[in-house]
Amino acid sequence: MRIAVAGATGRMGRALIEAILAADDATLAGALSSAGGSAVGQDAGAFIGKETGVAITADIDTVLSASDVLLDFTRPQGTLAYLEAAKRHRVKMVIGTTGFNAEELRLIEETATHTAIVFASSTSVSLNVTLELVRLAAKHFSEGYDIEVVEAHHRHKVDAPSGTALTIGETIADALGRKLADCAVFTRDGVTGPRDPSTIGFSSIRGGDIVGEHTVLFIGEGERIEITHKTLNRLPYVSGALRAARFLMKQESGLFDMQDVLRR
Repeated sequence: MRIAVAGATGRMGRALIEAILAADDATLAGALSSAGGSAVGQDAGAFIGKETGVAITADIDTVLSASDVLLDFTRPQGTLAYLEAAKRHRVKMVIGTTGFNAEELRLIEETATHTAIVFASSTSVSLNVTLELVRLAAKHFSEGYDIEVVEAHHRHKVDAPSGTALTIGETIADALGRKLADCAVFTRDGVTGPRDPSTIGFSSIRGGDIVGEHTVLFIGEGERIEITHKTLNRLPYVSGALRAARFLMKQESGLFDMQDVLRR
């Protein structure tokens, strides 16, 4: 399994490269960074103290022509360029990037008709198991409980709420037979009036080096149920991404999520 890594100089990119080097069934096929970046030309293992023999490059086509799967945990603008190249070279993709608009999501869906893509706001296996717990709880606490989603990430995260928080909200809304767009509340300011019991509230915290924390609160009279998932480092995302890559090796085309990966 020949794997290329996008955003090779970032924290997630470094963690992915290290995991690929340690995997028995994977080889590092390429390491991508933005054009003009200071790391271009350096060895892909320079940031983790290992020699890989693979140079960091901005040449997407050259890298993907020699790859089976691209792991992309970057930003929407970068992902769109990778999608075009993946379509040309029929390279499979694991996309952990978040913050896409409706048109960008449509492009991901269209590309998946030409190659196989796992698109997930979180590749953490335990987070995806947590989604099943949240779904079960939502069905049982559909009446008499106010629902809030609180997420916290590092100071460098550029989108809010996090993609994972939105996935959690969609999971809850689906369990309640609603559409998230119709019941989500993202901001509260000033005199807001009493809380609408049919809504799902979101709160975002940004600070320090928090990798990722998500808590769902079901708040009733005299009691509160909390379901929390905390990521202490990037290893859960990395191991999940490699699991997704292995899953994709058996797929010709189609758009999948981590729930599909866990079921197979």
